[in-house]
Formats: sequence, structure tokens, C-alpha cells
Amino acid sequence: MAKAKPVKYIFVLGGVISGLGKGIAAASIGYLLKSAGLKVTILKLDPYLNVDPGTMNPYQHGEVFVLDDGSETDLDLGHYERFIDVDMGKINNTTTGQVYSTVLERERRGDYLGATIQVIPHITDEIISRIKAINKPKKFDVVICEVGGTVGDIESLPFMEAIRQLSLEVGYHNHTMMHVTLVPYIQASEELKTKPTQHSVMKLREIGLSPDMILCRTDHKLTKDVRNKIGLFGNLNPEHVIEGSEVKSIYEVPLTLYNQNVSEIIMDRLQLSGKADVSYLKTFIKKFKEPKHNVNIAMCGKYTELPDAYKSVLESFVHSGVENNARVNVHWVATEEIKNDSDAKSTFDNMDGILLLPGFGSRGSEGKIISCKYARENNIPFLGICLGLQCAVIEFARNVCGLKGANSTEFNKKTPYPVIDLMESQKAIKAKGGTMRLGAYKCNIKKGTKAFSAYRKKSVTERRRHRWEVNNRYRDRLTKKGLVISGENSDLNLVEIVEIKDHPWYVAGQFHPELKSRVSRAHPLFREFIKASVKHLNKKKS
Repeated sequence: MAKAKPVKYIFVLGGVISGLGKGIAAASIGYLLKSAGLKVTILKLDPYLNVDPGTMNPYQHGEVFVLDDGSETDLDLGHYERFIDVDMGKINNTTTGQVYSTVLERERRGDYLGATIQVIPHITDEIISRIKAINKPKKFDVVICEVGGTVGDIESLPFMEAIRQLSLEVGYHNHTMMHVTLVPYIQASEELKTKPTQHSVMKLREIGLSPDMILCRTDHKLTKDVRNKIGLFGNLNPEHVIEGSEVKSIYEVPLTLYNQNVSEIIMDRLQLSGKADVSYLKTFIKKFKEPKHNVNIAMCGKYTELPDAYKSVLESFVHSGVENNARVNVHWVATEEIKNDSDAKSTFDNMDGILLLPGFGSRGSEGKIISCKYARENNIPFLGICLGLQCAVIEFARNVCGLKGANSTEFNKKTPYPVIDLMESQKAIKAKGGTMRLGAYKCNIKKGTKAFSAYRKKSVTERRRHRWEVNNRYRDRLTKKGLVISGENSDLNLVEIVEIKDHPWYVAGQFHPELKSRVSRAHPLFREFIKASVKHLNKKKS
């Protein structure tokens, strides 16, 4: 009987400052290894005490990425899914809050038989068990672990200790470590400074860890001397000092790593066979950089000054743009500034498409509704996401069905026509964390509709994150006036997709299509939305 091959672990850590792109680095490594024929998954270890980011303000944490199983997770899991095309689950995101909650629950039950509960071994053991659990039963050859924050943070120390212990346990050829740091350029002296990286590595080594690769984020080319210096003080081969220069697209990062032999370095260390194949990405990037068309899309929403709040939407535009040989130029629109039809005309007159973003709360709601009206009346391609569908329905109810004052009970509890209402299952819920309708649900697609022409199938699953829905009491009045319900969940009797028949592209979904768009295939609704926007552009030119 053949001996089972050991699981290989890759740890991606960061130093100096946050926001250096550890998530992209982890996802890029995953892409390269998967392209070599290996089965790969990625785990995010987040040091914050929140159980998950579901209740966090987007200004602090960016987008909440929802998985099929309903987990609300860090936006980096979106990068993981987009790059390696593997559906993640709750097990792929561990926070300090989850770890401590689990340990304390066990202590309350008496599972530790009266022992004194300590960070070492109880917290670190729980972290190690969660790292291992991601591959039980064994489905993957490689597990990549990204640790949030930076080395030296108090919050991250238990994770670092757990990684140190696990590294010793699995052995030299079964783990490797990449450290992402900053190499700043000082304009006054016209030189790159390695000291921040040196100190970051020093801090890492103080806690018993030593990097096998150092990925240096820099906006200047690393000279041989700089590489040698970092290699010397980092105690590693200068060839393992990797330049992480700025790129126009995050999908260039795997190519950057590939060109510096990162996949070969990793596979040699971990004694893995195979060769990375980046041919698809090369073609993708060429199309991205050399588009035939340039379309202007209005991004209408609440957090328009914070692009990370809509990271998945932006990446979906990249995927769908490439598939349509188009560059998508995003124009952010804060809808609270749209007060009337005149504002809408001046805002959207030069746009080729309008996307109404998801969100919560009443801020800018009337501007969103006016935006829907302008798109409908002027035949501008329109895509509504979650709240975008709800606003589209409100607008249609008011201006086509004649239901003056129609609204959502989220915006106006006393509206005479609550065409959007709180879901029945939500009315008794008081807790905010993890209580929305979350995760993947089935959607049946009606033949002969725009949605069906996009999906080309009768049934799909899409991810949800909402509390309000179309009020079924108004379905007949809406459809009799021409609103097409092209997608629904028959089990829950829930409207999932609406569209307008005699319109180039006016489609809105109660779900979040952006969460399932991948670099290998754009989401059908985004693909067709951008296709319609290109047609709108060409029509204006002719």
C-alpha cells in the first residue's frame, strides 16, 4: 500500500505596514500551483477579535465577501476564489474571535477537566487544529495560509506561535514561508531603503520564524546590490528576494512571480512535481491592456469614496471587460447628490451603462430611484445588485404602476405601498451578526428572457446577503404593467431577477453576481451588461 503524500503548507506573512497585498500574493501562488496540476486551497487567519467582518463598517474593513455556505468573510477570500476558481467555505476564514469563542465554550463545558486555560497551548492548539481541519479529509496537496496584520502586532502573536509549532511538526520539506514587506524609495537621496525590511525580518526571527522568500513591495526596480543586502540580513538566498512592483492589474502578479521563478522555488522546497502554466493569464493581460473599446460605467451607491467596499464588482468589470474586448472606465456616483431628473441627466448623459450598487440604509435612496428611472426611460444598459433590484422595483411601481409614494419599509416604514418589505423570517430577529439571508440559493430562470440568454440554463445558484425583498402582494400589479420577473426561488416564493422586456439591457438581481465572477470566466450578468454597454457606445458613435 502506497504511503499517503504529506500535506504541504505555505505561510504568507506581512511586515512593516498592512495593505501590501498578502492576499494577492497568496492567491497568485495558489494560481501558479494549481496551473501545475496541484490541488490547492487557501486559509485566511485574521487576528481581529470580531467573530467575522459581517457587522464591520466598510470604511474600516472594506467589502464583506459572502460564501456559498453563508459565511461572511474577509475580502481576501474573494481574491482566493477569483484566482484559483475553488469555492471557499467557513473553514477558510479563521479569526481570533472564533478561536477564543471556541476555547471558552469548551472551558465552560468542562472539556479541559479543570485545567488552567492559557494562550499556549490551548489557543495555539486551536489555531493549529483549524489549519489542519481545512484538509480533513485530505482533498488538497497544498494549503496556503495568509496571516492578516503585520509581524509584531500583539494580536497576531498566537498565530505566529502556532505556525512555528506546526512548521516544526511537519518538517522542512513540508512547509515554506513568504514574507511580504515594503522597500520604500526616498526621493531626496534617490535610493531604496532596506532597513524596514531588515527590521521586519528581525522581528519575525525573534519569534522563531525565518522567511524562505521575501516579497518586496516597491515602485522601483530592485538592484542586485539591494537584493544581496536583503538576502544577507534576511538570511536567505538573494534569488529568493522577489520584486513586487506595481502592476496595472492584480492578474499580472502571478506572471511577476512566475518570471522570478517563485513557483519553481516553492516546488523545489516542497518536493512537488509539475510546471506552472501561465499561458491563459498572458492572453488575458494582453486583452486587458489592448482593448478595442472603452466604455464608461456609472457606479451608483453609498460608499463611492471607498473602492474596497465594492472590490468584487470592480474585479467583475475586469473579467467581463476582457471577455468583451473592452476597458471599463468606472465613474463613481454618490446618489445622495442626485435630487431630480436634471441631476440624473447631467450625471449619466455620457455614460454607456449604469450599475446600481448593493448596500443598506436610506442614505441616497431617492437618488438611486431617480437613477433607475433615467436608465429605464433613456434605454441606457442597467444592472442592479441587491438594493439595486429593490430600487428598480420602487421606481417602476411609482412611475409605471402609478403607486405614488411606493417605497421600501427600510426607507419609510409608513409608506402607503410597501413594494419592498422586510422578509418574514427577519421580523423577529434582533441580533445583527450572521442573521441576514446569507449564502447560495437556487434561482429558476424563465425562458425567453434576458437572464436566460445570459445564463443559458434553467436553474442557477447565486449568493445572497439581504433582509428585504419584493413584497409578493404587489407582484401582479408590477407584472401587469410590464415588469418581467425572470428569476425566482419557487421554494421560498421569492423574486430573484427582474427585467424590462423592451429595453437594450435592464436587469436587476436580488443576489450578488459579483461574488461568483472569476478570472477564468466572467459572471454571465456582468458579461452581458458590458456587452450591451459596448453596443450602446457604438450606437452613439454611428
